[in-house]
Amino acid sequence: MIAATGATGNVGRELVRLLVAAGETVTAITRGEARDLPAGVRHVRADLAAPDGLRPALDGADALFLLVAGDDPQGVLDAAKAGGVRRVVLVSSLGVATRPDAYRHPAAFEAALRGSGLDWTVLRCGGLDSNAFAWAESIRTERVAAAPFGDVGLPMVDPADVAEVAAAALLEPGHAGAVYELTGPAPTTPRERAAAIGAALGEPVRFVEQSRQEAREQMLAFMPEPVVEGTLAILGEPLPAERRVSPDVERVLGRAPRPFADWATRSAVAFR
Repeated sequence: MIAATGATGNVGRELVRLLVAAGETVTAITRGEARDLPAGVRHVRADLAAPDGLRPALDGADALFLLVAGDDPQGVLDAAKAGGVRRVVLVSSLGVATRPDAYRHPAAFEAALRGSGLDWTVLRCGGLDSNAFAWAESIRTERVAAAPFGDVGLPMVDPADVAEVAAAALLEPGHAGAVYELTGPAPTTPRERAAAIGAALGEPVRFVEQSRQEAREQMLAFMPEPVVEGTLAILGEPLPAERRVSPDVERVLGRAPRPFADWATRSAVAFR
């Protein structure tokens, strides 16, 4: 059995579908209610911030898909080991390598996993294409998308590609001890991503460039300050390693990663 945390999220929902299609028994773990899970999937409500309550969700699982959440990675991994888990695939951040001071939280999860004695694979993602859902309301109501650094390109990754790599790491041999950097096929700018959503809708989307301070104030409403500063640094002054297109999606899946326009077409209903 495979347990999947964040099972209704942008990556987790697709991962659960892939695992079920592969014939696996799956436990979907979420903090809240879960709708539209595939038939036969067991759903358990549990919170990674409270590892003592995870054990019933993990009993009988031999593999775990893990998000960075909560502040006790060791507690989560202890619960996983007690439940029988032998393999963990962790979704982490590229910032662990490029901005370690700002991304200490995922770094702590990676360190705990390495010392756990379990087989592990780490998926370090840059920005996800689905971050563009932050524009959903303004595009629906005004056909406007606002972001800072409108002409700075980064190789955002499709969450469906992350899910496919995670499924491979959970189901196939040969991925233990691997750290994969997951990106899209080419850098895209916020202005280009807004235009791609407009093309998917068949209507133009106007791009409005925010100042750094405007974006900072908006992000502080839902992100810790060090992560906000690190994220703004990546968005505005990316390092070469943050601009780099990684070969890892193609290396694992045997095909090129999906472009942003593909994600926009599949997700257009959210912006209508």
